[in-house]
Amino acid sequence: MNVKIFILIVGLMAGGLIGYLTRPQASEIKLGPLSVEMQDTSAAALSGGDLTSGQMQHVAIFAVLGAIVGLGIGFVVDRQKA
Repeated sequence: MNVKIFILIVGLMAGGLIGYLTRPQASEIKLGPLSVEMQDTSAAALSGGDLTSGQMQHVAIFAVLGAIVGLGIGFVVDRQKA
């Protein structure tokens, strides 16, 4: 497997894990088509339950950032091999 792709996948997974562990506490109330979400500044506990849309955005942003960092590291490692 290509080194860049491997480190990209590792960065994506690490970013997603960090995003999940640092997601903000949130509660979401849905009344028909209306959805109200409230967030706290502290990290959420590792309890079960569905992720709110704000929490999913938080995890996705961290996953993308991890993938970008992983791809950058992959290019550096690949360049040093040559």
